[in-house]
Amino acid sequence: MKNSGKKITIVLTVLASVLIAYAVMNQNSDNEEYVESENLKTVAHWKYDTTPAEIHRYNRQKEIRVSANLDGMSLGEFENIFWEMTEDLELPPGVSLGSAGEADEMDDTMNSMLVTLFLGIAFIFLILSAQFESFIEPFAIMAALPLAFIGALLGLILCHSNFSMISGIGILLLMGLVTKNAILLIDFAKKRIEEGEDCYEALVDAGKSRFRPIMMTTFAMMFAMLPIAVGLGDGGEARAPMAHAILGGLTTSTLLTLVVIPCLYAIIKGKLTTDGKSTEQQSR
Repeated sequence: MKNSGKKITIVLTVLASVLIAYAVMNQNSDNEEYVESENLKTVAHWKYDTTPAEIHRYNRQKEIRVSANLDGMSLGEFENIFWEMTEDLELPPGVSLGSAGEADEMDDTMNSMLVTLFLGIAFIFLILSAQFESFIEPFAIMAALPLAFIGALLGLILCHSNFSMISGIGILLLMGLVTKNAILLIDFAKKRIEEGEDCYEALVDAGKSRFRPIMMTTFAMMFAMLPIAVGLGDGGEARAPMAHAILGGLTTSTLLTLVVIPCLYAIIKGKLTTDGKSTEQQSR
């Protein structure tokens, strides 16, 4: 509608527009002057158009939400494909793309999981530092964590599972299991060293005496995870990634812990011993 050269848009509901059109455009009044001046045809352009039945807003901005069901791919895979396809898309000013719904919740979950992993590693380090009364020796035990993470990722890849909140819970559980094996080795070796035994011989004795309990606890955990990994029972497929991560992490960490952790502890212990002797000689 135009008024003094300005274009004014008037939006009417269906009922109101029909009534006005019938009353104004088709009226048969005796006052011809009124009809000519107020007739809707002379002041407006009649046009049928469509408008959304509901206007959705997100963060106080209008939004158009497109939802779909996924078949044959995970939400993470769809997110990667979607952002690759829309990377070079030129959008008008003021228009942007974003994820919502389950995709937004998945991002929040992954961020929370990373924070939880970081806090778990920090607490493990603090507890080991208090137990061994050192801030350096716990690094030998903490080296088992990367070995477990590598195995967990390999387990997810080999079993065609995706990293999710469930598999993240399995990795959190794995952190306590793999550090337990390293603690058994190092704690036994420290006691032998305190009794006057050589560091190398103490680590060899620790590997021989602690090999059986380490393997027993590891196999017990692995066999307990097999039914979950197969996906038996209701909702088994949703819990399977947790078992896949645990099985992969236990396999690599157990095999490598018996070799890597003693070697790394021998290096750290030798460095500490050398620095201690140097400091003692300088004090004399």
